[in-house]
Amino acid sequence: MKAGRNQAALLAAALWLAACTTPPAAPPVPPAAPVVAAPPLPYSEAVAARFPDPAVSYDTPGLQPMHDAFTSNAELSQALHRLAATSSPRMTIALLPLGASQRGVPLEALVFTREADGSPAALARSGKPTVLLVGQQHGDEPAGSEALLVIAQHIGDGPLASLLDRINVIVLPRANPDGADAKTRVSANGIDINRDHLLLRTPEAQAQAKLVREYRPQVVVDAHEYTVVGRFLQKFNAVQRFDAMLQYATTANLPPDLARVSDEGFRVGMLKSLADEGLTAEWYYTTSTDLADRKVSMGGVQPDTARNVQGMKNAVSFLIETRGVGIGRLHLKRRVHTHVVAISSVLRSAARQGDALLALRRAADADVSAQACRGEAVIEAAATSTQRELLMLDPHDGHDVAVPLVWDSALTLRVVKSRPRPCGYWLAADAEDAVRTLRELGVNVQRLSAGANLTAERWRETARSEGARQDVRGTIADAGSAVIRVQVALAPQPLAAPAGSYYVSLEQPLANLAVAALEPDTQNSFFANRLLRSLDDAARVMSKP
Repeated sequence: MKAGRNQAALLAAALWLAACTTPPAAPPVPPAAPVVAAPPLPYSEAVAARFPDPAVSYDTPGLQPMHDAFTSNAELSQALHRLAATSSPRMTIALLPLGASQRGVPLEALVFTREADGSPAALARSGKPTVLLVGQQHGDEPAGSEALLVIAQHIGDGPLASLLDRINVIVLPRANPDGADAKTRVSANGIDINRDHLLLRTPEAQAQAKLVREYRPQVVVDAHEYTVVGRFLQKFNAVQRFDAMLQYATTANLPPDLARVSDEGFRVGMLKSLADEGLTAEWYYTTSTDLADRKVSMGGVQPDTARNVQGMKNAVSFLIETRGVGIGRLHLKRRVHTHVVAISSVLRSAARQGDALLALRRAADADVSAQACRGEAVIEAAATSTQRELLMLDPHDGHDVAVPLVWDSALTLRVVKSRPRPCGYWLAADAEDAVRTLRELGVNVQRLSAGANLTAERWRETARSEGARQDVRGTIADAGSAVIRVQVALAPQPLAAPAGSYYVSLEQPLANLAVAALEPDTQNSFFANRLLRSLDDAARVMSKP
């Protein structure tokens, strides 16, 4: 009985203890991380599979894992300042302030050189060519900016550092920070910066003009991206297939050796470098926004883009475009890699040809200067229409499709209008806007200290209308400005030029910029765009004063 009572007591105690003891609470379950849905592909998985990521790793903020934005303006500035802080006795990395964008964002570049400082005088004394690299003039084309940050890293402490033994390099990664922040093509005031390199109405284009005027680079690269689907899919039921599109300066009056060296000395090397990395390339081309127009055009021949204006400054000038507009971050690493490969090739080609590039610039400068008062100047030119098949991608199965189309080639220019080349141009004393802009471009403008009697021709207006500036894509984003479209006839007229007026001699290396700016009957002229108020404010001078 006693044993039974003890067992019962023990059992009761155990039951009481179990009832009074609270088991430890289970650890809380963390909330599930929000799932961010990837944006839908703009084409099929089969097309996307044509563009796998390369087996490389690049260290920019915009390429960090799980980063859902491109490198911001603040992040880019911090990266440039960090690089500039790594200067050493062996390498100068100078931060170059170029002013500010329309919304006050600093425009900053880096100068890489073996010289003791990064000033224009120091680079001129180096006896080496200078290469200028510019990215993201269009704010919705981010891969160029990311790639130029990579290039800067590779020059500062990487595989491109040794090239500074033979070249100097200037890197302006983001030429349109306002557009980059807003993810728009244009500047804050609605102007396409890449169509503003003759008129210089934006501080962003003025900054680039100052940079080129002071450093006089022998090679310039402009890094862009192009539309992949959009109007190409609508017009041709096809998707753009090329990793890179390339084109050098193609506008009227260029020294012919510039095209030869651009092609043989640079483009051929880029094509090989890209092919070695499994990347495809083609001439640059685009098509208009008019869906009924199935013509495809190479990059324009107007003297207003960076590519063509820098060519008119007698530099080897290249446009490099990757497939990016309209696809967000899709294939971003591949797009950046494409730019890095192509631009690295340009730098290596420039280093191999250093002395030849300096000689090319001297010869081009002399050739242009010697043409004053001689021969014909092309006032307006156009591309030549041909037929060809262009490879694109089927949007469903991703296979190559050959699309027959009309192709406007910029490699062979058709002369629309030409005139005897004058010795120079006279400008009225109150033509301050035109004079200032010419000087910002680097054109030498002299002010007459005394009156002079000049043999001149005046433009006599025969017809006038107004309209929008156009390029091969359609209407240029120009903040709503209409240009004056004027037709003229030439009338010989003696000119008594008063003291205080101006003379622009064509016996100078940048004479062709003066021709593009001052012949009034083109859409890019200073008169058409109201930098000259009247045809009476300028004249063609037909004999040396």
